[in-house]
Amino acid sequence: MNYQVLLFYKYIAIEDPEEFVSSHLEFCKSIGLKGRIWVAKEGINGTVSGTIEQTTEYMNHMKQDERFQDMVYKIEESDTHAFKKMKVRLKKEIVNLSLEDDVNPNELTGKHLTPKEFYEALQQEDVVILDARNTYEYDLGHFKGAIRPDIENFRDLPEWVRENLDQFKDKKVLTYCTGGIRCEKFSGFLLKEGLQNVSQLQGGIISYGYDPEVKGDLWDGKCYVFDERTSVQVNRAGTEKVVGKCYHCGNPEERYVKCGNPECNKHLLMCEPCEHEHKRACSTDCRDQERNRYVTEKTAAQS
Repeated sequence: MNYQVLLFYKYIAIEDPEEFVSSHLEFCKSIGLKGRIWVAKEGINGTVSGTIEQTTEYMNHMKQDERFQDMVYKIEESDTHAFKKMKVRLKKEIVNLSLEDDVNPNELTGKHLTPKEFYEALQQEDVVILDARNTYEYDLGHFKGAIRPDIENFRDLPEWVRENLDQFKDKKVLTYCTGGIRCEKFSGFLLKEGLQNVSQLQGGIISYGYDPEVKGDLWDGKCYVFDERTSVQVNRAGTEKVVGKCYHCGNPEERYVKCGNPECNKHLLMCEPCEHEHKRACSTDCRDQERNRYVTEKTAAQS
């Protein structure tokens, strides 16, 4: 495997994010990286792919900037690029939680637990395991016993928590996400809401899966990722089970598609037979929508 995927973030003041975006995009393109990097006044959040040489050059370049010298990279092997393009975008937040009273993770955040500490905490009594991701991410894979918030966007999580806060009070709350960044603000938000004992998985699910001691144990299914791979393995201890189910037939499934109706675009776990039968749609209306992508793709292939 000659390619690598880097996941990274850091909450650090960037005084001129517009200029940083412009120069950073130029640099990334110049060394052949592909991926997406969000930049805001509060910091940087990125996932990029490239050859080992390209990704190494990127990390060395970032270490020359004192703001990012200690930035942690989660490194995954890959057969090829995980992205089609290179994007560096200016954002209001590097992950969108949209709080009225924003949280600065450098001032308030939950206790960081290493994968081994998190593994041990998962098995304690009186623990609430709270997934900080979206429903379609959870449905593909999650920690055993984790709560599934009914949200389709991260920014909807605070409202869901406030509606369900009573079930978390006086509990040890463990929260986790893909790479750790969502939990930085989310755990701080939980503390501001009055919870006393809040911990987060340091490095997220990706780091948990690669930890040599834990090996992803107590995780079922796969981990959804926002790139061309769609999903990656987490449990390397041999104890996992498939938790995903086909949207239509309910059989075990880990294959994601997006609803054929471009106006819907809902993430759907769907087996191939059901994709053909239902024209990659979540409903009759979406199946019969005149712009259904499954239909237009089949028509184009036959012409």
